[in-house]
Amino acid sequence: MTLDWLSFTLVDLFDIILSALLFYYVYRTLRATASRALILGIFTFILVWVIVSKWAGMILLGGILDELVGTGMLILVIIFQEEIRRFLITLGSTHRWRFLRKVFKGDDQSAQEEQRCVAALVLACMNMARKKVGALIAIEAKQELTAYLHTGEVFKAEINARLIENIFFKNSPLHDGAMIIVGNDIRAAGCILPVSNDPNLSKDLGLRHRSALGLSQATDCLVIVISEERGKISLAQNGVIDVDVDIDTLRQRLDAIYAS
Repeated sequence: MTLDWLSFTLVDLFDIILSALLFYYVYRTLRATASRALILGIFTFILVWVIVSKWAGMILLGGILDELVGTGMLILVIIFQEEIRRFLITLGSTHRWRFLRKVFKGDDQSAQEEQRCVAALVLACMNMARKKVGALIAIEAKQELTAYLHTGEVFKAEINARLIENIFFKNSPLHDGAMIIVGNDIRAAGCILPVSNDPNLSKDLGLRHRSALGLSQATDCLVIVISEERGKISLAQNGVIDVDVDIDTLRQRLDAIYAS
């Protein structure tokens, strides 16, 4: 008997780590976008297939499950096409090289620009909340929001409190949609976001809040919601919505997403 485990190399360790990261990402994506019953159904079917076909060696049932696994992969690609697309976009995202811009620009200049953007966003949200102006603002993080940019009017402008307030002014043609911010610029307005169907979401929350939660479930962005009825600020991120946050919390969350 040979001791194959003695030939364990750094390549094998690297293989195990990458495989673990892949399975963790798949699990996290499924948990954020799919129902618990669907996740349990997928893993239960895989477990039964492994036991019947690989371990017990049942020829008839194992052959049937083998055929189902072959076609099941195609079905899963169709069901989770959006998640697969988002995964590929994440791999090719240019934001992972954002630190190079900081190197060439200098840390001080980048920090000043980030502080200016945060201050402008906080001021605009304070004014709109006080005036009870409804607003929906998505701030891109590591996952790009390119697919949602083109659902509205695409342009490029520096983040400015007055400009944000004018876009969400009641008579503005773009006030009903969402504004998308990428880095230090406003990149689109009047955008359409995916609506969450979470049954646990309070019935008191309207379409803006459901759209904010839906986008936060699909991406890692931060979404700011200002209620037109109550004049309160809410934040959605990573599939969780925090209702009626204060200005200090808003500033801290904005600082965190720009720092990342």
